[in-house]
Amino acid sequence: MGLVYSYWAGVQAHRRAELAERMALPDTLQVVTLSGATTYFTIQGEEMGYQYDLLRLYAEERGIPYRITVLPNLDSIHARLERGEAHLSITPEAITRRGQERWLYTGPISEHALVLVQKKEQAGRDSSYVHNVTELIGKPLYVLSGSSHEQRLNNLGEQIGAKLDVRLLPGDTINSEDLIAFVATDSIKYTIVDAELARLAQKYYPNTDIALEVGFPQRISWITTARYEGLAHDLDKWGASLSNQTGAKNIYKKYFENFRVPIEELEIPKVKHSKVHIPTPKGAISPYDDLFKAQASALPWSWHLLAAIAYQESRFDASVVGWSGARGLMGIMPSTGRIYGASKEALLNPNESIRVSVRCLMDTEKSFRDIANLEERLKFTLGGYNAGIGHVQDAQRLASKYGYDAKVWTNNVERFILLKREAKYYTDPVCRSGYLRGTETVRYADEVAQRYQAYKGHHQK
Repeated sequence: MGLVYSYWAGVQAHRRAELAERMALPDTLQVVTLSGATTYFTIQGEEMGYQYDLLRLYAEERGIPYRITVLPNLDSIHARLERGEAHLSITPEAITRRGQERWLYTGPISEHALVLVQKKEQAGRDSSYVHNVTELIGKPLYVLSGSSHEQRLNNLGEQIGAKLDVRLLPGDTINSEDLIAFVATDSIKYTIVDAELARLAQKYYPNTDIALEVGFPQRISWITTARYEGLAHDLDKWGASLSNQTGAKNIYKKYFENFRVPIEELEIPKVKHSKVHIPTPKGAISPYDDLFKAQASALPWSWHLLAAIAYQESRFDASVVGWSGARGLMGIMPSTGRIYGASKEALLNPNESIRVSVRCLMDTEKSFRDIANLEERLKFTLGGYNAGIGHVQDAQRLASKYGYDAKVWTNNVERFILLKREAKYYTDPVCRSGYLRGTETVRYADEVAQRYQAYKGHHQK
């Protein structure tokens, strides 16, 4: 009898220990995600992404440290979760009955419509433009194989009484952002994506139309497993309170409402007062020319480069704070400022902002010293200054792999900077820095380099 009692006591103790483990919050939260515009990416070493910022908000409120691991596809995320090697995925997934047999859906739950992405309607009659869902019949609709979008289109076909022409692309090398880019560049005509992602992408692809909703809205959320029931319960409580949190509202505005200021045409600025009423002397480029001249001697380029960067980053407004958190005259990220001993507040001081910018440019330029041509090296340096050295070096390795010149920017390395938005490339083993929306970086390097030459020419007249 005593042996039986001892056995059952041991079983109960084991069950209590298992329950306690399931209900406890992790000491360090192991988080997995895909890299992408709405999930997780880095700029100048600063970790960003809408879902990432929400995770950080949760972790800071709970006082839990976390570690992010970026994985190449959903299959690898699911495998990590099922093996117990990760606690949580912050790549949102559609809540389905089949999924509920496998996962605990947790954290922020949002309801999103699916939208058709197509090119904007042309003036006059445009037979390819789709105005309502019945016009999808006979149109090629590209979605990712195995995605919830594939099933939703099949269901929609049943609702409208026609089999839709659904064409599948591999989800291990292509993501939904790639599909939007394919539409924008005429590689495909139509795709179906989440409305939130479509709104974000439209900032970069303004020639796309996302007006037509397809089917019923879909609920999406983060996922974990039953072994972390306590974490799921805590995330659910936290997620339910998000709509009333200022921090969460600010995160949403950061990614979906605070549009970037459009780049103006290349020009020498007129004499004017900035927002802080600092006059620009007649004949000068900016109110800060003397500061640029004083600190530019450490660079292999003239002080006009600092002026060109300042114009691009802030339009010579030393008090500006960008959507990404970049601050001050030279658009320095807080994480970069910390590396060079400057606080967030100090970055709003023009002299300090220029000092940090020069140090950052010097360190970035060192990484590309093997590029002998100084003007060619400038493009690489500007690319690294804008996106981070790691992203440019990724593009160089990709260029070498695919038979391009890793020491030439135009039509070579810049090509792979642009391709780093596609999963096929940013998940390549030679890439170490993940996703990048490279259109901004290429535009930045080209426009600053052009403006630098224009400013030099202006003072040589």
